[in-house]
Amino acid sequence: MPTPGTQLSLRELQERYADPAVSVPAQILRKLQRDPRTGARKLYKTLAKRAEDQKHERVRLDAMLHFERVLWKAGIVHIAGVDEVGMGPLAGPVVAAAVIFPPDVEIDGIDDSKTLDEATRVRLDVEIRAKASAIGIGLVEVDEIDRLNIYHAGLRAMQMALADLSISPQHVLVDSRTIPGVAQPQNSFDKGDGINFSIASASIVAKVFRDRLMTGLDAQYPGYGFASHKGYATPEHQNAIRELGPCPIHRRSFDYIRELCGQYSDLYYEMKDRGSKIASRSEMPAWEKDIRSIGGRLSEMENKKLHLMKNRLWKRLGNAL
Repeated sequence: MPTPGTQLSLRELQERYADPAVSVPAQILRKLQRDPRTGARKLYKTLAKRAEDQKHERVRLDAMLHFERVLWKAGIVHIAGVDEVGMGPLAGPVVAAAVIFPPDVEIDGIDDSKTLDEATRVRLDVEIRAKASAIGIGLVEVDEIDRLNIYHAGLRAMQMALADLSISPQHVLVDSRTIPGVAQPQNSFDKGDGINFSIASASIVAKVFRDRLMTGLDAQYPGYGFASHKGYATPEHQNAIRELGPCPIHRRSFDYIRELCGQYSDLYYEMKDRGSKIASRSEMPAWEKDIRSIGGRLSEMENKKLHLMKNRLWKRLGNAL
């Protein structure tokens, strides 16, 4: 490191701070800021931006770890963060993960798995597994999802993830719900996978695990595109179900599967098709009146879906004004 009063070697600084994960001391930034050389000014802008990003990440990570640090300070060592993935897809299992870290662990970049790209999730999954004291996985297959319903299947997966831990947790942190049958104290956080470190870590582990599972199932059930959409209701997946019908890993208790397979009434599909072609607010009243007039001839779910479609259309057309 150049001593104070000596001219900075730009080549040395570029090499020393080439790794974007390396922190840049404030002293170096101040020297670069005062250096009149063009190369120094350019390097200053790059490293100052990095330092600002690192500062923001430090604040964000401290906030995510706040609850764990309170518990660790109180002597509660084994804190399990729990989250599930796969509640919304039309196919495949629900997977939950439970993660326990030793006190004072930090991992830069931990966040809600839904906000991270695949490469980042995979990289963080490796680091989480390397630094965790224990990881548990819970998996509920499609037949049990259809038997329990998806909400209770998610709870069951989280119970299984906790039971799979090699260390018994002293406290449980969970995303948006309370896990029944758990003796330990637990705290539920609304959107916890985006604001709590342990829950976010569990969401990443569960997501990576389930994505790999769905990629493997793609080879077993070709034609549906499971490797790309992981079972979610993308247009590609919807079209595959219409053309091929559901396969053994589709959740047949999901009403949308029945709709895609043409098991609703002809009248419902006719009204839905009419609604999909509406382009202005002036067309809405007549269609809405017809929906009301045929309500007695449609099932409860058919009525519900058409009314949801109506509300979305009013909102979309209103925003288009």
